[in-house]
Amino acid sequence: MNSEALQLFWSFGPFVILLSVIGIYCILVTYNLIRALIGVEILIKAVTLLIIVVGHVTGHTALAQALVITLIVIEVVVIAVAVGIVLGLHHHHDSLDIRKLRNLKG
Repeated sequence: MNSEALQLFWSFGPFVILLSVIGIYCILVTYNLIRALIGVEILIKAVTLLIIVVGHVTGHTALAQALVITLIVIEVVVIAVAVGIVLGLHHHHDSLDIRKLRNLKG
């Protein structure tokens, strides 16, 4: 690895860490299901950015691009299903608050 590639890695590293922390914070702290899904999206974007940067630094850009495209396709499907579930919960219970949904039985 050359010094330019390492400089690129260390310049994008704080952004990856910041996005990861924001995504985990959104998932753990909020009681709203939509905000939790947004946190999952932010966390996945951090992983996507990390894969792209590491692929460029190591010289495996084709592999990184293939992994990112696969990750984006999987992400879209998972988020679409999750949004459908959240909208169904909102339709039946008129709330997206996790604290109210924890009391459900059966």
